[in-house]
Amino acid sequence: MPSMENCLFELKMGHKSLLRESKRCEKEEKSQKNKLKQAIAKNNMEGAKIYAENAIRQKNQALNFLRMSARVDAIQSRVQTAIQMKNVSKSMGSVTKNMEATMRSMNLEKISQMMERFEKQFENLDIQSTYMEDAMSASTQQFVPQDEVKNLMNKAADEAGIELNLDMPGAATNSLAASSTNQEQDELSQRLAKLREA
Repeated sequence: MPSMENCLFELKMGHKSLLRESKRCEKEEKSQKNKLKQAIAKNNMEGAKIYAENAIRQKNQALNFLRMSARVDAIQSRVQTAIQMKNVSKSMGSVTKNMEATMRSMNLEKISQMMERFEKQFENLDIQSTYMEDAMSASTQQFVPQDEVKNLMNKAADEAGIELNLDMPGAATNSLAASSTNQEQDELSQRLAKLREA
C-alpha cells in the first residue's frame, strides 16, 4: 500500500499534468480559430464549420482539464493536511509516553517540563490546523470581482472591434440586494419614528 507521501507526490504530478493538457488544448483552440478565419477568408464555409467545431471542442476540453486540476489540487491540500496531522499525532504520542514515565517517577520538575512540551504540541496543532484550513479554503474558493470580469470582456471586445453590452447577472443581484437593504432600513426608521411619537 503506497504511503501518504507517495500519494501526495502522485497528486502533485497529476495536477501539473492536467494543467499542461489544459494549456495544450488552449493552444490547439487558438490554432483552430486561425484556421477558421483563413477558411472564411477563402469562402470555404464547410471547412470553417469544421474548424469552428474543433475550436469549441478544444475549449471545452481545456476547461474540463482545468476543472479537474482544481479538484486534484483540493484533494492534494487535504492529503497534505492529513500528513501534517499524522506527524503531530506521532509527536503527541511520544510526549504522552514520556509524560506517563514522568508521572510514575513523580518528579515535579520533569512533570512541569512534559506539560510545557505537551501544551506546545497542542499550540503547534492549532497553528497547523488553522493554516491548512485557510489554505484549503483559499484553494477551493476564489473570488473574482465582477467589475474586473466585465472590464476585461469589454476590452477584449474593443480590441476585436465588436460592440459588447454586458449586463452582468452578479451586478443586478448586488443592486437588488442593496435596494432591498435600503428599503428595510427605511421601514425600520419609520417604525422607530412612530415609536418615539407614541
